[in-house]
Amino acid sequence: MLVLSRKVGERIHVGDNITLEIRRIAGNRVTLALDAPRNVRILRGELEQAAREFDLLAAPTAANADGKTFAPQANVTIFHSLPVEPAGRHCVT
Repeated sequence: MLVLSRKVGERIHVGDNITLEIRRIAGNRVTLALDAPRNVRILRGELEQAAREFDLLAAPTAANADGKTFAPQANVTIFHSLPVEPAGRHCVT
């Protein structure tokens, strides 16, 4: 595992097409921006097991050359934090 220290605005490049940027640091929370192709699956750590279980239940199984069945992996992107504004700002009464 590679451990890096970064400041706000600095980026980390993974391979040729994935970029991670530090957007904000406040106390013990860090806000990250992740730019990756749509076919790259991005999950928060606490959702990984649930996503695997969902894939096994939802996806049809297929047989490989050995006759063993497997569930194809779905392409899913889940973002932890998106900018949200209070609803009152844009409501017209």
